[in-house]
Amino acid sequence: MRLAPAEVTREAGAGDEREQRGKGACTAATERHGMSEWTDAIVGERMTVDNQFTDRVAASRFSSQEWGLIMTATEFEIEDAADPDDARIVADTSSLPAIMPELENVRSQVAAMGGAAGGDGGSGGGGGGLVDSIKGALGLGGSGGGGGGSDEELDAAERLVQEYADELQAHLEDKGKWERVRLAYQE
Repeated sequence: MRLAPAEVTREAGAGDEREQRGKGACTAATERHGMSEWTDAIVGERMTVDNQFTDRVAASRFSSQEWGLIMTATEFEIEDAADPDDARIVADTSSLPAIMPELENVRSQVAAMGGAAGGDGGSGGGGGGLVDSIKGALGLGGSGGGGGGSDEELDAAERLVQEYADELQAHLEDKGKWERVRLAYQE
């Protein structure tokens, strides 16, 4: 099961082939490994973290619509779940490259409705408003370069998703629920 924002979840297709991208990539066996129990156990906590994380998303290069798409393509696992000291939530971002071109479509739709694409132009420097959105949609510059997501944009998405995973784990630890979630993942 994909662990997307609390209000957006969907099942992963059987037999998905995934490109291995770093430490967070997981296998189909890992996806089946206790996923339902541990994800079910944190739905309410996810909603809280989603609400707390909106400021970070707003300060990023991604709009809330783009963030929703990014999170839909992201799965989470607990790395080193058997070790209470080293266990941590990690993001599997191996499906992100496939959806990065769709971010440009989201920007184009927002621009067509007269809104500004991207976040507030914060740390990533993308999303400069309506003109930049139109330029990007036409392939004349702007965030994303009009040809789908760049490596820089993919890296920014991966970093933001891992920040979310870290925030989620910190929240679970603060609420005294991390140990129970870690054990549920192992079952």
